[in-house]
Amino acid sequence: MADREEALADLGRYIRAQREIARLSLRHLARMTKVSDSYLSQVERGLYQPSPTVLSAIAHGLGVSPDSLFRRMGWLSGDDDAAIATSVTDAIAADDRLSQAQKSALIQMYRTMVDGS
Repeated sequence: MADREEALADLGRYIRAQREIARLSLRHLARMTKVSDSYLSQVERGLYQPSPTVLSAIAHGLGVSPDSLFRRMGWLSGDDDAAIATSVTDAIAADDRLSQAQKSALIQMYRTMVDGS
């Protein structure tokens, strides 16, 4: 039970951090994912476990790999090579040496380069 609660809290913190890095309001991300802002708020606070479908929609809205969120919930093993590969945005977000502003700038630059815009 404690592991599940810990996983939910970790997932919520991660989603909130990614949303803030992307400079999205809770309401905007909720509209993008087609879930209510109160539901998304409960997920961010670790009070509710989203379905795989909702978690995938959140991942796509944030521009992160759905697999990274599934691993945080313990739904995917981190043992196989495909699961070990962490996206660039996940690595930037996890780097404690960077400020939020630096993380945001790096992620925006990376997305611009990858999208070719």
